[in-house]
Amino acid sequence: MTPMEKAKELDRKVEETMQHVTHKIAILSGKGGVGKTTVAVNLARVLAARGYKTGILDADIHGPNVPKMLGIEHETVYGDDSGMQPISAAPNLKAISLAFMLGKDVPVIWRGPLKMTAIKQFIGEVQWGELDFLVVDLPPGTGDEPLSIAQVIKNSSAIVVTTPQDVALLDSRRAVNFARQLNMNLLGIVENMSGFTCPHCGKEINLFKVGGGEQAAKEMNVPFLGRIPIHEKVVMAGDTGVSFLQDENEVSAAFNHIADGVLDSLQMKK
Repeated sequence: MTPMEKAKELDRKVEETMQHVTHKIAILSGKGGVGKTTVAVNLARVLAARGYKTGILDADIHGPNVPKMLGIEHETVYGDDSGMQPISAAPNLKAISLAFMLGKDVPVIWRGPLKMTAIKQFIGEVQWGELDFLVVDLPPGTGDEPLSIAQVIKNSSAIVVTTPQDVALLDSRRAVNFARQLNMNLLGIVENMSGFTCPHCGKEINLFKVGGGEQAAKEMNVPFLGRIPIHEKVVMAGDTGVSFLQDENEVSAAFNHIADGVLDSLQMKK
């Protein structure tokens, strides 16, 4: 098989795999460090807990942290001639990540064409089965990597994650325009790390300001999906892989509110 024939076969596999997914939701951020993976993981958890068949694809090549956040980093991926089997992370929730294929602390030092081929192979060879939702954790920024992945996963929706500071909001606007230029269905903006309530005195402290993401959404005529406050349960869940969403707390309520907005927009609410 010639290189061109191999490339066409890879494109066919990707298209065939994506035909079994009803909705693809790409989680974007204009910069790193805003909690994009946290939003991706917990949105997928909420959707799965509501009975939707959900997959999460960790496409953040240089920072594949989804397995750690789901508590499945020690699992092993198996496959055969038909492709790779995703890891079951919870009822109705499957996950796949490049982290499963790499050794611990191994950096990905690849050039552009090799990355693109690896991404296509990774997406096309995963046997998800039928999914209601595939949540895709994209690399941060608006450069070659998120562009390539967004183009491979066609007809996807997008959620932009930001924090309230002015610097992050500048980048979030770029991410919104990135999604628009790719003709993605822009579901809205999520404002992460939005406020902190002191567990001792109950006073609200705005460490990174509050409301910037909502203001940016209004200015850019984009839906605002909600705010996620800083909370110790989010930190612990990210380190241990144990979900906090079954508890009644402000961050659980925030993620459920965001999921409501997503389901309403996609007309999927049960």
